[in-house]
Amino acid sequence: MIKIGLLGCGNIGHIIAHHTGSFTISAVYDQVFERAQEIATLCGATAYRDFDSFVASDIDIVVEAASVSAARAHAIDVLSHKKDMIIMSVGALTDPGFRDECRRTALAHGRKIYIPSGAIFGLDNLKIGRISKVSRLLLKTTKSPVSLGIEATTRKQIFAGKANECIKAFPKNVNVSVAISLAAGQDTDVELWVDPAVDRNVHEVFFEGDFGETYIKVTNFPSPDNPATSYLAALSILSLLEKIVDPIVVGT
Repeated sequence: MIKIGLLGCGNIGHIIAHHTGSFTISAVYDQVFERAQEIATLCGATAYRDFDSFVASDIDIVVEAASVSAARAHAIDVLSHKKDMIIMSVGALTDPGFRDECRRTALAHGRKIYIPSGAIFGLDNLKIGRISKVSRLLLKTTKSPVSLGIEATTRKQIFAGKANECIKAFPKNVNVSVAISLAAGQDTDVELWVDPAVDRNVHEVFFEGDFGETYIKVTNFPSPDNPATSYLAALSILSLLEKIVDPIVVGT
């Protein structure tokens, strides 16, 4: 059974804590110590006040469920302490310099960096399709004005461009585009739409190449305890943790 260190003790952290089985949470850390204590009490982990003590504790893998800034601040330290890492806030990897530093550090210490699928399906298909020539890769995301923090009375497009540009303009809203880009091995074209008639996030992926073509549409339900978090994103971490420990691996 692998021992998890949980970096970030918000809504996703609570979902992970409620679904332990093939893994155990041994250590938790959050900038707000009371939140770490709450999850520690829930799952029998040790809550740490400082990150250095947390990362030096007896854990096999650190699960980042905090923020892009937390991932950027701590990923190199985690890998240098010879811990594997799951990065939920994949927007941290849009910076090619930081991404390369993470890769070099992981290789130097024999570690792995895992990216969960998050609020989307089909990343395995993208990883397979990238082996051939790709002619079209488009993510079309539709969100409510509330989730984007803007005002709108009609449906309209508010962004069109590449994923690495979109994540800069909307850092809390389009991590999906970065995950798709990493899986496909190229920067994704992104259209971001706001629509006052929707109350859930809708992601549509158009993928075409020598292999054929794929269309994927995902309508995300919000997390039961936090409307700002996709429930599917939290579940993707649990699925990844189960896959890590299972000797039978299905898919890429």
